[in-house]
Amino acid sequence: MINAKMRELGAKRSVIRETFEYGRTRKAEIGEDKVFDFSLGNPSVPAPPEVNAELVRLIECESSVALHGYTSAQGDATVRAAIARYINESYGECVNADCLYMTVGAAGALTATLTALVCEGEEVVIPSPYFPEYKVFVERCGATVVAVPCDRQTMELDIAAIEAAITERCAAVIINSPNNPTGKVYSEESISALCDVLKRKSAQLGKTVYLISDEPYRELVYGDVTVPYLTKYYNNTVVCYSFSKSLSIPGERIGYALVSPRMENFTAVYQAICGAGRALGFVCAPSLLQRLLPACLGKTADVTVYDRNRRLLLTALTEYGYECVSPDGAFYLFVKAPEDDAVHFCEVARGFELLLVPSDDFGCSGYVRISYCVSTEQVERSLPAFKALIELYKD
Repeated sequence: MINAKMRELGAKRSVIRETFEYGRTRKAEIGEDKVFDFSLGNPSVPAPPEVNAELVRLIECESSVALHGYTSAQGDATVRAAIARYINESYGECVNADCLYMTVGAAGALTATLTALVCEGEEVVIPSPYFPEYKVFVERCGATVVAVPCDRQTMELDIAAIEAAITERCAAVIINSPNNPTGKVYSEESISALCDVLKRKSAQLGKTVYLISDEPYRELVYGDVTVPYLTKYYNNTVVCYSFSKSLSIPGERIGYALVSPRMENFTAVYQAICGAGRALGFVCAPSLLQRLLPACLGKTADVTVYDRNRRLLLTALTEYGYECVSPDGAFYLFVKAPEDDAVHFCEVARGFELLLVPSDDFGCSGYVRISYCVSTEQVERSLPAFKALIELYKD
């Protein structure tokens, strides 16, 4: 007997991946320069020079046996200690190596954390719009996503609605800031209010409602925007982090889950995450990539390229007549479709060789996501197509 749910997931790609694969086919048909693919959050900016330099040093200077061998299941102790020191220095925390579990990217951190903390029949509250794979990860645990719309004007958290959604079945709340797909960084005021709600609801329900913070875009922010560090606001927090976007190494799949040192039943929670990793088949995160990290902590790819693309698109599309959410971070522009059916709008956009992602799978309707982690040249070349597209709707 085949697991029908797993077959469904394998047979039907996510809308993001489907659009990306369509783009690859279309580029082969008419030429890469004629297709404007804004589908996938795949960084186009090179990794910082420290990444390649450290990889070369490790390969040339370190023992091949040690470099490519297993680490401890939770990750190399020296690497985890280095990350803990960096977190403490950067965010005023007091974590240690034993708070960290190294993972295969943020997806590995999220799936291990959800498997550890969420049981069949429970619910996970997620502000929408949200990254579509959250639903896949939650439902794999036999749980249900409860989507709570953000304020559609500001894309800020609707605290009252989140509080109303947290019932006795709620196991956790997931937030993602900077947000995919809106680029919104939730304000410190909103974070404080959310954490007050979680404390109050946990006390009322007589159970811990966990906060899971998905943070692959933490360093990708613009101007003087600050991303609150969630463990400072709520003790029962697990941070799921990835180096994919900050270091421009998404294909290398390296990240971690961090359990707050003040977590209630800390040892049991940490052990559950380790056990979930074991049950999911994660023997250990990639050894070579773990060893790379200490030399690259605090380094980022050239964020100014994303900022330039952000400003180009935001200025031009607003001038053309699109309604856009101004992003604080990440590399996504969330744009209101000029018709109610965003899926149909994306089909129309393909006629102009613009590959956009409709918002329906992100837990809301009527918008599209534009991933601007592409070359600035592509952004510039795409602008006439965006203008022609909106003019079609004006006519």
